[in-house]
Amino acid sequence: MAEAGLDAIILLSPESFRYATGALPGVATMWRNAGAVAVLIPADETSEEAAVVSDLFARSFRNTSHITDVRESPIWVETTNLEAVDPELPPEEAVATAWHSSGRSEGFQRPETFDPMNCYRHLADILSERGLDRARIGFEASAISASDVGAFQAALGNVVLVDASDLITRLKMVKTAEEIAHLRLAVEIAEGGIRAVQEAIQPGVTRNALAEAWKMSIENHSESKALSGSWEYISVGKNPWGGNAAASPGDLIKVDVGCLVNGYTSDTGRTFVLGTPCERQTRLFDALMDGFVAGSDLLRPGVPLSEVYRATLAGIRAAGFPGYSRGHFGHGLGAGLGSEEWPFISARSDVIFEPGMVMAFECPWYIDGLGGMIIENQLLITDTGHEMMNRLPLDLVRIPV
Repeated sequence: MAEAGLDAIILLSPESFRYATGALPGVATMWRNAGAVAVLIPADETSEEAAVVSDLFARSFRNTSHITDVRESPIWVETTNLEAVDPELPPEEAVATAWHSSGRSEGFQRPETFDPMNCYRHLADILSERGLDRARIGFEASAISASDVGAFQAALGNVVLVDASDLITRLKMVKTAEEIAHLRLAVEIAEGGIRAVQEAIQPGVTRNALAEAWKMSIENHSESKALSGSWEYISVGKNPWGGNAAASPGDLIKVDVGCLVNGYTSDTGRTFVLGTPCERQTRLFDALMDGFVAGSDLLRPGVPLSEVYRATLAGIRAAGFPGYSRGHFGHGLGAGLGSEEWPFISARSDVIFEPGMVMAFECPWYIDGLGGMIIENQLLITDTGHEMMNRLPLDLVRIPV
């Protein structure tokens, strides 16, 4: 923030809210409209952080987060706390007493979902209390629609708003020990699922049956209670894009899968062939492996992501395919909306590898008439190099017929 000339930042997305507070953002964020929650982080470390949360989740927030300055914003769900009310009171009087004790005003009305202006007014109060009502405030512009920015600015008064989306994204790029643990467990569970898929491959097995084998395995894992979701892109046969094809000798089976632990997703890709691969399959896969090896040699602190991209692309092209083109060879992993998170291992990237980054490094090729192929590992950038979090072999694995 000091480097960017900011006095504070305001986080608005549910993912950034959880990142900054350690607490769940609550159901009002499901529409992904700004103003359901917010966090203010001052640049001055002696100034207290503050959060705006929905009243339904305020108690849970206080029990979970390190942030103690908590402002509540009502949402559509009616809630009443009778814990401190005399149990002998009639229900009507007990409820009225509870509402009065909580500060509910006469004529109180809950919104249809939530009112973002309640959140913004709380933020204005927080800024004023901290002497930041005329300061330069970075905000997560990527989390608020253009139609809402005017109301946001008006509510905050005379502050100078600065788009801090890139700053916030860069902060989240390097993972904490807790985040790394989530991603490590996620890939462990996922690899168990890939083994189950491998064991289920046989002549006649369908794509959907393999997907079910994946699902059953991760759900039966000893750490399955930690799962918050999963995804799979499994293909069978000559069409890499879908359909419930049944496996025949010579078919490729591409397995690109991930598990989510506390919202953090793993990403791993492996390729199998039923029986003996043909020469074309072998040549193409070997080219991907050449690129993967070339790029892997550069996965260490201080190396630009763009350099890894160029080395990987050069490796594939040098194997006999000078026209091969792909926009990126991997991406960050975290708690973003999809399985791919900034930064990307691309030609245009200005990012340099730092210790603590968790990335997916991948070399895929999808060939209509032949099938899908992928080599993909999840890795942690360490102080001296990298650690591959995967344990499964990278080769084109032959499944006996």
